[in-house]
Amino acid sequence: MEIGEGRAAYREPTIKRDNALPVEGYELRIEPDAILLTARDDAGEQHGRNTLAQLVRVHADGLPVATINDWPDLAVRAVMLDISRDKVPSMATLEDLVVRLASWKINQLQLYIEHTFAYDGHEEVWADAGALTSDEIRHLDAFCRRHHVELVPNQNCLGHMGRWLRHERYRSLALTPDGFTDMLGRTRPPMTLDPANPGSLALVRELLGQLVPCFTSSRVHVGLDEPWELADERVGDYLEWIAALRALPELAGREMLVWSDLLSNYPERLEHLPTDVTVCEWGYEDWHPFDERAASLAAAGANFYVCPGTSTWMTMFGRTTNMLGDCANAAAAALAHGAEGYLNTDWGDQGHLQYLPVSEPGFAYGAAVAWCLESNRDLDLAAALDAHVFFDSAGELGGALLALGDVYREVPLIPNVSGVTLHLYFPQLRLGSGPTNGITDAAIDRVEDTVAGALDRLGRARSARPDAGLVLDELRTSAALVQVLCRDAHARLAGDGSLASVPQSVRRELATALDVVVDAHRDLWLARNRPGGLADSVRWLTHLRDCYETGVPQRDWGSAYVG
Repeated sequence: MEIGEGRAAYREPTIKRDNALPVEGYELRIEPDAILLTARDDAGEQHGRNTLAQLVRVHADGLPVATINDWPDLAVRAVMLDISRDKVPSMATLEDLVVRLASWKINQLQLYIEHTFAYDGHEEVWADAGALTSDEIRHLDAFCRRHHVELVPNQNCLGHMGRWLRHERYRSLALTPDGFTDMLGRTRPPMTLDPANPGSLALVRELLGQLVPCFTSSRVHVGLDEPWELADERVGDYLEWIAALRALPELAGREMLVWSDLLSNYPERLEHLPTDVTVCEWGYEDWHPFDERAASLAAAGANFYVCPGTSTWMTMFGRTTNMLGDCANAAAAALAHGAEGYLNTDWGDQGHLQYLPVSEPGFAYGAAVAWCLESNRDLDLAAALDAHVFFDSAGELGGALLALGDVYREVPLIPNVSGVTLHLYFPQLRLGSGPTNGITDAAIDRVEDTVAGALDRLGRARSARPDAGLVLDELRTSAALVQVLCRDAHARLAGDGSLASVPQSVRRELATALDVVVDAHRDLWLARNRPGGLADSVRWLTHLRDCYETGVPQRDWGSAYVG
């Protein structure tokens, strides 16, 4: 960016095309008496217009005279939204999100599906889930195209099929029809299709045959991650399953994406990949070895994406510092080793209790480093959120949200979850031992102080977003839940760490406070999402409330829902 002298008033830009520019690239020239936007293509023009709109927001006293030459580091800059555990957004929510993502130069969206598409002939699986219909997908696909965002089908086709296998009609397709014991010793219901069962391929063919034609994308994500019940000695079946899916006529002419967890750490397995298979290397901690795994994939000649995450699930507030490191490290590895794309994931494990605004810092920062890591690695994210995400003229909301997202650092660090909220999901845990060993009252005090300070900042925010009131209600409800959990933690630490050691009078007070959160959660869910899945989400909260009433948590709680 070259900055000249003086200021210029906004005016409609003069548009030109130049095929010499990189794909999606543009040049924006702001002169005292004209604005010139030269772009390689329609997407580049949109990106240039979005940059101009961003400049208008942060330069109320006039645009700087400048020349900006801009193009993306990575061809694919994607977001994946989990719509299967348990939150299916309304069409209005999805369209609003697409507009925001496109404004940050995201060019691909995936909606992660296990059971939330209205498959003909399989109504018992999705009837109560708020499933998207084929007409809705086609409408959203066209809406995305108008904003230069590719909508990619994403249907898991091996693991994470518990919503299907719980029904007797499909149970015989499971690797372990009677369930299994996981690595933590928990008894779990069946979750993984048997890849050697011909009926599994028949089912998947039927699903893909209905889903994929609703999309104009030349890609399809078939998942295949975390097939927990698949023994190591059956890896051959897994590789044959990939080959069988790749050969399906339903996927002919489309690039097939698969998750990496059974591939990227085993170079010998990569040799067996068919052509037109892209490996999605995922990792959600800031120490994930993206560079090592990307180097291995590149050495094997594999097409691949890097896939960090927003670090929001099982946290209520996110994990800000972890998200920043995870997203930046993934972008660096992608650039160093020639990744095709960058897929930023937002999961909904354990009831999808986090609200959409909590995920938006991760979406925005991931978009920034995927577009240009050198310029954006050290981005002032709080200021960027206020200017371009929440439109907060007071400059309070972004910083408050990021501060809330770092309260996880006050307690022992646990991968994939915030230690501040762990006893919400698993009330049977003894606080101060196991994964929470080392937690103290002083640490919980610091969490409470940060929450209180952030609430003060939210009270001073002046967001101009159309949903500003909803955003603030969502963040305040998240804060109210964490405040209950902090009181819970203090009470446990005053005893032996167990909920049973908390006096009944204190537990009743906690139950009363939690009732308020439950009521608010129901209302906030329905403000952005379909009713399907709400009952499953609320169950995580009402179970905790029941535990407050009895003082006797269920020892194996969570084993049937984790995943």
